[in-house]
Amino acid sequence: MRQRFECQTDPGQTPIAQVVIPLKSRDELPPVLAGLQWIFRTPEVNHAVFDLLKKKVVGDKRSHTGRPGMDLWHILVLGVVRLCLDCDYDRIEYIARYDLLVRQIMGMPELGVDPVPLHHRTISDNICHIDADLLAAINAIVVMHGQPLLKKNAAEKLELKTDSYVLETNVHYPTDTSLLFDAARKSIDPLVPLSLRHDVGGWRKHVSWKKEIKIARRVFEKAASGGGAHKAERVKATVRIYLDTAAALEEKINTTIIALRSRELTLTESVRLQQADYFHTHLIRHMDLLERRVLRGETIPHEEKVFSLFEEHTGLIKKGKVMPPVEFGHRLLISTEQHGLIVDYKIMDPGSETAEAVPNADRLLERFGAGSIRSLSFDKGFSSEGDREVISLYIEEVIMPKKGRKNQADQERESTPRWKKLKNRHSAVESNINSLEHHGLNRCPDKGLDGYHRYAGFGILAYNLHKIGAKLLANQSHEHKEPGKPVKKVA
Repeated sequence: MRQRFECQTDPGQTPIAQVVIPLKSRDELPPVLAGLQWIFRTPEVNHAVFDLLKKKVVGDKRSHTGRPGMDLWHILVLGVVRLCLDCDYDRIEYIARYDLLVRQIMGMPELGVDPVPLHHRTISDNICHIDADLLAAINAIVVMHGQPLLKKNAAEKLELKTDSYVLETNVHYPTDTSLLFDAARKSIDPLVPLSLRHDVGGWRKHVSWKKEIKIARRVFEKAASGGGAHKAERVKATVRIYLDTAAALEEKINTTIIALRSRELTLTESVRLQQADYFHTHLIRHMDLLERRVLRGETIPHEEKVFSLFEEHTGLIKKGKVMPPVEFGHRLLISTEQHGLIVDYKIMDPGSETAEAVPNADRLLERFGAGSIRSLSFDKGFSSEGDREVISLYIEEVIMPKKGRKNQADQERESTPRWKKLKNRHSAVESNINSLEHHGLNRCPDKGLDGYHRYAGFGILAYNLHKIGAKLLANQSHEHKEPGKPVKKVA
């Protein structure tokens, strides 16, 4: 049994639309709560958002039967607050139970027993019902209704800026050595309880096996990172010991997996055996890669490399920076307008930024229409003469600095005052990216590619609600200025 929101309030409970948000707080949470309050009390936004949530989370299920579930409003609020504060589910559980202002925005009583226990696992499982497509649709609704609040006049056209940065996955720095060790220890973990339960011996000293391969790894890493005479010979000698230890362990793992396949396993046990088989396969793979790279001196092709055994979708990205020289994750492409709202975002596929310019312009034109966009700016990473000419057919001003040597036509185009002004304004998108990184979207702790996309969607939604909420609070502060005091003009 799940519903949109419990409309019946307890005696003394403040309705959500009447909750007072502190105007002078410098914390990042009040503006986001003001943005959530705006969603709840704005009828057209409320209906559109709740219809999407109900269609996705509830679906065809009956809302009046079954066990009580978290209200849709509570799921949305806690998902946004988590990204606003860049915190884990343990802290979200504490905030949901004991933070008075958040509980008021959720429409919950200040004290008392909650209808649904707000355990961190309950919160996590419910937030995972929301996917990336749903968050993209909610973001589109928030942007569409939030822009009039930020615009100076209704006829103001959009001045858009597009750029990308790397949203990292939660992985350690990958090397053949560390990935081989990860595969070895994670192959052992599910096999130990399975072998005990089904009387498959051989793992009484499983702790000793882990310790032995860890020591072999550390000896090799110390030799590889050190110096001194005959370093190459010492490195090869230590890697042979590491590989011999891994080979002996691999043989033992393989024997156990074959023995367990002949047993009658439950569904849960079958899943654990599949996990062991997955890591066993990677153990063999990284033994081969380490031998080829160190002992044979081969250069491993990029397509054969794996950057994480736990987040397989992780990619290696080089953006030409000094620090860090490489990053592990995916590029997050964002487009912002002159007031700071992120109007479009996308997790980019592997490849060059150049291929994203035209698709990005297509999405923006489809959403807003050709006549509503005055300018669209990119940096040199997106530069393509053909793409610039195509986009210029539909958008008045396209700012796309050319790479390399410029001819006379390029110099004339890029030297006009208007072009220079828009190019200088493009740097504002870096401020938007910095804000995203400081509010959770620097590294994704959620697991899997679906979790990665969901995390990015919640981060963009929290950012946009922060912008809208800050504007609403500024307007309220402007309205409540004491008579006789000078009034600061609000942009």
